Amino acid sequence: MRFPFIRYLPERTNFKFVAVAALMGAISTLLILASFASMVTGSFRATPWAIYNEVEGPVGHRVAHVLSEGFNLGVDFKGGTLLEVRADEPVDLAALRSIVGGLGIGDVQVQAFGAATNALVRFEITEAGADADIARVRAALAAEAPEVQIERTESVSAQVSEELFAGGLMALGLAILMMLVYIWFRFEWQFGVGAVLGLFHDVILTLGLFSVFRLEFTLTIVAALLTIIGYGINDTVVVFDRLRENLRKYKKMPLGDVIDLSINETLSRTIMTGVTTLVALVVIYYLGGEALSGFALAMIFGIVVGTYSSVYVAAPAILLWGVKRNRAEPGKGVDAAPATG
Repeated sequence: MRFPFIRYLPERTNFKFVAVAALMGAISTLLILASFASMVTGSFRATPWAIYNEVEGPVGHRVAHVLSEGFNLGVDFKGGTLLEVRADEPVDLAALRSIVGGLGIGDVQVQAFGAATNALVRFEITEAGADADIARVRAALAAEAPEVQIERTESVSAQVSEELFAGGLMALGLAILMMLVYIWFRFEWQFGVGAVLGLFHDVILTLGLFSVFRLEFTLTIVAALLTIIGYGINDTVVVFDRLRENLRKYKKMPLGDVIDLSINETLSRTIMTGVTTLVALVVIYYLGGEALSGFALAMIFGIVVGTYSSVYVAAPAILLWGVKRNRAEPGKGVDAAPATG
């Protein structure tokens, strides 16, 4: 057996991606619609109108409530209390989680913070109020873990948390809009729309994953989504660069064939980049602890669908409206692609 193993991968491929683009597009559309349905029905538990009428206030507030019910929001978005604790010895996170979780104060998150002797504890604000909840936690720690001392306390109201959730969604929308502007300036508007469709596909499906399976949605997941947008646009730009080059080189070749050729020529780079990134994320998922598991899961799923969308969404979408192709200069036009082996 010879090393490196990459020797065994084909140097060139000749897959017909465009031929199945319509089927893949239909599947993607169904998944996006299912994701939207989950997000506006509280994960298929109620009608959007019923959720909309659960609260009073302006339309924006009610719409935010509908969207918030579609996710299993963490303390970051539901309002809660944060405690920074310290001990002389390394903190037993599992024991600390058991102590605080046993008080019946809702969702409890415990994670390491800096040194092994420090930790952060987050929990929801109950009807008794933040001060009463903190007093109960202090009493429980004094009785069952007297070595743990509370260094700092912070409380965030549900109203502020709702604003954070709305702000996170606005950040995602603004990021996609800025990517459209970037691709528009670098290529043409047709490429920009294709890139945005790919990014929209990646973000909605990742949100759908967290909505359907009720995975905890925190500010860390918003950071993961923004990272997915950056990764997806980077992968798409590589394909678009080659596509633009081939459009100039093969001026008489059908557009679908040029798209297939461009994707095949960048396929090895796309796969190798995705695999190396996934290896790092899998390690983070299994060894990074509870604090990073959600971020790693969102990134793993986002990179998989992002790679898929670069191949089956962003580039083939250009077929829907075509692209401007310059006329061949005398003696420089090429009629056919090179042999793909």
